[in-house]
Amino acid sequence: MRRTGHGPPSDARWDHIMPRRFLFPLAALLAVGVWACSGQSAREQGPTTRQSVELRDRDSSTSFAALIERLSEPAGYFDTDNLISNERSYLHVMGKLAQLGVRGGAYVGVGPDQNFSYIAQVRPEIAFIIDIRRDNLLQHLLFKALFALSQNRIEFLCLWLGRPLPDNPTSWHDQPIRAVVAQVDGPPAGARRIAATDEAVWNEVKSFGLRLSAGDSATISRFHRAFVEAGLNLRFSSFSRPPLPDYPTLRQLLLEQDLSGHLTNYLASETSFQFVKSLEDKDLVVPVVGDLGGEHALAAIGSLLADRGLRVSAFYTSNVEFYLMRQGRFQRYGENVSRLPRDDRSVIIRSYFNRGFGGVHPQSTHGYSSTQLMQTVSSFVDEYSSGGYPTYWDLVTKHAIDLR
Repeated sequence: MRRTGHGPPSDARWDHIMPRRFLFPLAALLAVGVWACSGQSAREQGPTTRQSVELRDRDSSTSFAALIERLSEPAGYFDTDNLISNERSYLHVMGKLAQLGVRGGAYVGVGPDQNFSYIAQVRPEIAFIIDIRRDNLLQHLLFKALFALSQNRIEFLCLWLGRPLPDNPTSWHDQPIRAVVAQVDGPPAGARRIAATDEAVWNEVKSFGLRLSAGDSATISRFHRAFVEAGLNLRFSSFSRPPLPDYPTLRQLLLEQDLSGHLTNYLASETSFQFVKSLEDKDLVVPVVGDLGGEHALAAIGSLLADRGLRVSAFYTSNVEFYLMRQGRFQRYGENVSRLPRDDRSVIIRSYFNRGFGGVHPQSTHGYSSTQLMQTVSSFVDEYSSGGYPTYWDLVTKHAIDLR
C-alpha cells in the first residue's frame, strides 16, 4: 500500500473524501444493480433479455474486477501517453447523434475521457472502454476514483487537477462551464492537500478489487501528477514524435463546441456529469485491455451484450482502424464488429487526421486538423463483407453520414 505520510485534509469541505470501504456496505444494502458476466450460458440464465444482478462483494466471480479480467487480453504498446485526446473535432458528431436518436443500449469506445462526453450524450445502460494499452485501464481507474470522491463537477475538476476547492461548492451546480473552467485555471493547491487526495484516490482504486502491482500504483500516481502539474495546459504527447502545435490543450477540449456552437462536453452541465458519475458509481463503465483487431476482448464484449439482450448504440474507434489496416489486422476487426449486436441506429464514430492518408476529408471543418466521422454499423458490416474497404481512404469516405 502506498503511503504519503499525510492524513486527509481537515477542511470540512473535503470530509467526503474517504476510502470506499466505508461507503460500500450502504451500497450493498441498497442493492444497486450492476452488470456482470456470470460465466453461465444464456440458456442457464433464462431468456436473453436485459438482466442485472445485485451488487456483490468485489472479490466475487460477478464483480467489476472479475468482469474486467474475463474480458481483457494481454496488453499491447502504443507510443503515446494519451492522457487526453488530440481530436479537437471530437464533439462535432453530437448534433447528429441526437438527430438520429442514438440512445441507450451499450456504448463501446477507446481512449481517455472524451468517451465521457459521448456517454453523456448517448445515455447508455453500460459502457465499455477498450484499449490496447493497460495504461488506459489504469487511467480509467483514476477517473473512476475521482468520480467516487466528487459530489459535483467543480469538485471533480478540483480533485482531478489538484486545484483548491471554492467556498460552497454546491452553489456551482448551475454555473456555466466557462466559469467552472476559470475557477480551476490557476496554480495547484498545497502539497499536503494534493498528497491527501493522492492517497484517497489510491484507497478508492484498491477497493475496486483488481490485482494491481506496485508499478500500477506508481503509474496511476504519475498520471494524476501530470494533470496536477500541467493543469488545463496539458496536451497529448507522443514518445517518439515531436508534439504538434495544433494538438488541443485540456482547456480547449473542455470548452470545445459542437457544429451548432453548443458546449457539449460532459462537464458542460451538472446533469451530464451526474449521469456519467451514476454509471461509474454503479460499476457500469468497464475499462478493458484489448485490441480491436484481437481475438478475444471485443468479441467477448459482443457476446456478453448479445446474451444480455442489448445492442451497441455507439462505437467510438478514434483512428485505431488506420493502424489496424497498416498492421494487417483489419480483417479480424471487421469480423469482430460484424458480431456486435446492433440495430439500424447503431453507429461507429471515428476520427480522421488531415495529414496525408488521402488528403483533406470532404467533411473537414476549417481550422481543425482532425475530422470526426460517423457511419452506421450496418453499413460498415455490409461494405466490409463485400470487400469494399481496400484502403483507409475508402473506409473514411464510404457511407460517411453528413454531420451538418
